[in-house]
Amino acid sequence: MPRITIRVQAEAFDSAHETALLLRGHEDVGGVAAFTGIVRGGGGLVALELEHYPGMTESMMRRIAESACARFGLVGCTVIHRVGRLAVGMPIVLVLCASAHRGAAQEGTAFMMDWLKTSAPFWKREEFENGHSAWVEPRAQDEAAKARWGSLTA
Repeated sequence: MPRITIRVQAEAFDSAHETALLLRGHEDVGGVAAFTGIVRGGGGLVALELEHYPGMTESMMRRIAESACARFGLVGCTVIHRVGRLAVGMPIVLVLCASAHRGAAQEGTAFMMDWLKTSAPFWKREEFENGHSAWVEPRAQDEAAKARWGSLTA
């Protein structure tokens, strides 16, 4: 049974600590793929305010993680998504996938990010230096990236 850790939190995460927790007791892991999303600046953006639907968000994150584990034969995965106000340059999401071989870990990480970005109930509001704010709209290219994987399993 894969080890799956799912968290939504306001606090910063420690990638090295989370990797150590994921690997604890697993001698069968040959690779861990990691993705850390960062609040990207530009165009006067100073911060993102992230909201989520408690319970529903974690449930969807778990479905995505279980599907990735089943699809790619992962030993385990960790998905941490932050909420609240995050300034440009701050980490926003961490996805770790552990497997016997690097390819499965890398594919699992890409799969999870494509699904998280489009299907987990998070809402982002951009805040700009001029005081303007706007909700982030879904992007067609994100839906297209998710579509390459087909439907969720598990």
